[in-house]
Amino acid sequence: MNFLQSKSGRAWTFGVLYFTEGAPIGFVWWAMPAFLRLRNLPIEQITTLTAFLVLPWTLKFLWAPAIDVLRNDRWTYKSWILLMQFLMGAALAPLLVIDPETQFETAALLLFLHAMAASTQDAAIDALAIATVPANERGRINGWMQIGMLTGRSILGGGSLMLIGWFGFHAIVASLAGLLWLSAGLLWIFVQEPIVESRRVSPATFLTSIKRMSFQRSSILGLLFAIIGGCAFEGVGSVAGPFLVDLHFSGETVGMFFAAPVIIAMAAGAAFGGWWTDKKGTFSSLRMSLLGIAGLVLLLALGVLLDWGPEVEAVLLICLYAAIGLFTAGSYAMFMQLTDRRFGATQFSAFMGATNACEFWATAAMGRGVAHVGYGVSFVAAGLVSLFGLPILSMLQNTRDRSTE
Repeated sequence: MNFLQSKSGRAWTFGVLYFTEGAPIGFVWWAMPAFLRLRNLPIEQITTLTAFLVLPWTLKFLWAPAIDVLRNDRWTYKSWILLMQFLMGAALAPLLVIDPETQFETAALLLFLHAMAASTQDAAIDALAIATVPANERGRINGWMQIGMLTGRSILGGGSLMLIGWFGFHAIVASLAGLLWLSAGLLWIFVQEPIVESRRVSPATFLTSIKRMSFQRSSILGLLFAIIGGCAFEGVGSVAGPFLVDLHFSGETVGMFFAAPVIIAMAAGAAFGGWWTDKKGTFSSLRMSLLGIAGLVLLLALGVLLDWGPEVEAVLLICLYAAIGLFTAGSYAMFMQLTDRRFGATQFSAFMGATNACEFWATAAMGRGVAHVGYGVSFVAAGLVSLFGLPILSMLQNTRDRSTE
């Protein structure tokens, strides 16, 4: 049985693979910040760690070309994914005997090594999707990818915050490593990557093509949109856990918030976004979601400044995460459309690296902004910056329209 041979099989394959992307992200970016904040670590230290761990995703385009160039009939995208999943679990293993609060620097280094392997896995998974998913399925597949990713975030993000109190930090780390290795076993058995004409790419052809793609107007505008468009939700998302803690929600309540309502909202947004993208087009989907995100972030800021209360802020955050799910499905489908299938790991990684660069700078700026001017003003600034993505989308759409005439 090869799951890549059917539409439903492809949905399950990439849903599970994105689960292995979401689980570490949920643990590192959702659970850890709230976990450390509950232990009174300064928010600037927490956001510095989070920004540091985003770097491998931001810079993965530097080593992603190896995934394209070194691929052959025996060493495939699947081989890259399997190796990285093993290394991801191996990097977590020492955390079974380390206290991240008292041995912060050592834990940060191990998490960074884990992030290096995870980001490389991401590049290989995305390249496999670009190579095997038909164009008319990309919106829905991205919706399934986001649902898988969000399920991983739920279990190892909000869920782990609740379970840490029962089983301890080290048990959660062991569970994460086990889930990664279980996914590798399923991939080994049920997924057979097809042989495609583009498998063998000479270094000379690769360099010539990458140089050409780098100067295409659509590539430049796509990268610019990736760096700017997500500022509002990346910035707010990076401090969502500490924000709720500072609104006097308990650790268990914050964990429940991320494990259930946030995940349901994002999954619903991703499913709708995938359907809307395939039916109405990526640009319609992205404009709608970007306006929704910016508006909700500005409402969150207004709620802080006017003291609407923690319950209202929590509801607005849930709505924001629904809009994020819609935005992610549409933006990933657009980046796939802009990517040459022969160089999926390299070019798509560049787009993803740009989105993570957005997360890096937005997280760092948000941490410093909250520390100096508070949540309200910082949220306003992030919401306004994201609106600059709208004219970039218009220019990008015009470029794509002319290229198809």
